[in-house]
Amino acid sequence: MANSGDSSSTPLRRFAALLTGVLLLSAIAGAETPLVPHTAEYRIKINVLGGQLRTELKSDGDAYIATHIVKPTGMSRILANGAITESSSFLTAADGIRPDKYWSVDSLSRDKSRVEIHFDWDSGEARGTVNEQAVLSTMDALAHDRISIQYELMHDLLNGEPSKQYTLFDVDKLKTINVRNIGRKTVKVRAGQFEAVGIQHQAENSKRVTTLWCVEELGYLPVIIEQHRLGKLRMRATLASYTPT
Repeated sequence: MANSGDSSSTPLRRFAALLTGVLLLSAIAGAETPLVPHTAEYRIKINVLGGQLRTELKSDGDAYIATHIVKPTGMSRILANGAITESSSFLTAADGIRPDKYWSVDSLSRDKSRVEIHFDWDSGEARGTVNEQAVLSTMDALAHDRISIQYELMHDLLNGEPSKQYTLFDVDKLKTINVRNIGRKTVKVRAGQFEAVGIQHQAENSKRVTTLWCVEELGYLPVIIEQHRLGKLRMRATLASYTPT
């Protein structure tokens, strides 16, 4: 009887093992691809001014901090002094990237500014200060600051396709951002030659269009960033170096 019991349980064990393996593979297949921590440097040109954009993404599990710093370089330092530093802390959640805090200091632009915004998802509010003036906006759905929205696009490309619309919290107001895929092409920058996918976004009722050429092998980091206004190129950034960390 003992041998008969062992024999009859063997198919059950095999089935259980097979089922466990299928569930494990399903879990792996369903797992999201995370963002890749890195540092990157871009050469930028804004109208006639030249500069450098340095970006850094750090992670601690599902939590990230991204920092972008723009500085003038070369002869442009004669015409413009200072820097623009923007940072965003955010989490990856079931509905995408959820910003926790955004802060920036702009000592480069004509209108100097200091911004700090906290996102309270329990109350559905974004609150903070702009040049010491209090600001408050109500969020009915997921919204992003000016830094985290880039990483939301990268996250969505890593895990499928970007949405056609996003909500941007632009300092003190909410904007609807329309997004479209404009296809693929080979691009060449100082960091190398890549096959890239073009993602274009534009705020509703805005005359400014931003195009990101993103590369899969770099975690969909944009290697070219272009901004046009009324069809005229206003800003262009090209990747000079990239280091995963």
